[in-house]
Amino acid sequence: SGPFSRLQSPFPAIRTFSTSQPPCEVADSVWKLGRLNHVAIAVPDLAKASAFYKNVLGAQVSEAVPLPEHRVSVVFVNLGNTKMELLHPLGSDSPIAGFLQKNKAGGMHHICIEVDNINIAMADLKKKKIRTITEEAKIGAHGKPVIFLHPKDCGGVLVELEQA
Repeated sequence: SGPFSRLQSPFPAIRTFSTSQPPCEVADSVWKLGRLNHVAIAVPDLAKASAFYKNVLGAQVSEAVPLPEHRVSVVFVNLGNTKMELLHPLGSDSPIAGFLQKNKAGGMHHICIEVDNINIAMADLKKKKIRTITEEAKIGAHGKPVIFLHPKDCGGVLVELEQA
């Protein structure tokens, strides 16, 4: 009843979507998932990729850091709210070398999410039948323990968990 009561909305009423499956529930967990720490990009030319992020996009970019224990060289790209890691193989036996053989132009390699307790997270995920790439956490590029979850158990994405 008012001056606009006869006007019809140009948009149909929104109806809720129903499925036969129950809504997704958050696990009652003894560990907590934190913020996105970084997105890692495998690159065939580290200098060229670094120059792109620094000179074209204007990002703060570190010097290349060799990490022989992980068989990669890494450049950190600071994005303010998170980071990107540009990964380049350090030797032919690097896992990044294998990735680049399949993806000649490079591409997204993994995402890294912080957890509040990596050991409890690993034990819990093992109980939930989520496979890890290695049996134990290793010290990652940021000097903190990390573990990689198998992409076949994570929707096709290689997920790195890092101790916050």
